[in-house]
Amino acid sequence: MNDLRQLRYFVAVAEHGHFARAAAAINLSQPALSRSIQSLETSLGCQLFDRGPRNATLTAYGQLVLEHARRLLAGSRSLQNAVNQLGNLEAGELRLGAGPLVAARLVPRALAQLIQRYPKIRVQLVIEDWRSLRQRLLDESLELFVADSRELLGDPLIAVEPLHQHQGVYFCRPGHPLLGSRILHFRDLIAYPLACPQIPEPVASQLAQLSGRELPDIQCDNLMVIRELVMHSDVIGLAAADVIVEDIAAGRLAALRPIDQATGKSAYGLVSRAGHSLSPAAQAMRDALLREDARHAS
Repeated sequence: MNDLRQLRYFVAVAEHGHFARAAAAINLSQPALSRSIQSLETSLGCQLFDRGPRNATLTAYGQLVLEHARRLLAGSRSLQNAVNQLGNLEAGELRLGAGPLVAARLVPRALAQLIQRYPKIRVQLVIEDWRSLRQRLLDESLELFVADSRELLGDPLIAVEPLHQHQGVYFCRPGHPLLGSRILHFRDLIAYPLACPQIPEPVASQLAQLSGRELPDIQCDNLMVIRELVMHSDVIGLAAADVIVEDIAAGRLAALRPIDQATGKSAYGLVSRAGHSLSPAAQAMRDALLREDARHAS
């Protein structure tokens, strides 16, 4: 069995695509790194990289080994993390994922509670779409994530704990031309570009059917970027109400409510691997998320 250090070195080369850059990143001499990779290739009986003058490209064998190496390294981190946390959450590590909408409000506020209570805990937070987060969860590089979970329901590998739903809201800048309309229809709204994070397939299909074109016009999984774009143009935004409620209350944004098209509701959920218990750090984060979710339930 190859040692974990060799696998870490191998993953570093795979991720950097270059021996010299990988050696610098892991603070190892390039000859020592090359010898380690050669030793790994010899023990496995295959070539892991096609070595060129400018880069190192994974072979088919390398791709296969990379998948397993990441799982082994994640499992090693999980084991060490669980041992460190046993009876001592101050020494723990939290590997958490979040979808773009919950990352705007729910997750940072819950995380603030956790850090306030356990200031020495180490946190790795990944913000991606639900598909990417699911794969990270199954690869064991994440232990828990929070995202729109409607397309994860029924997945036998996944456990979903639903959170409160929030109504979707179209929003615009104060002074937008549509705010002068006494009656607003959906066709009026989509005369302007629509911006939002990645939306679930049922919502996207409904919008496409009603508008006659593929929506959104602008997709961005960073809600801060969308807010800035909407505040400084005539672009229309779409998000769950909980992430923009304070901007609307403060007058930085304004809600738009077309009379002929409902926006649906969010389907946030706490997602973990089915049949796996959470570490103390992940359990503490789950509790903080549930408290914060209950505080702002609509």
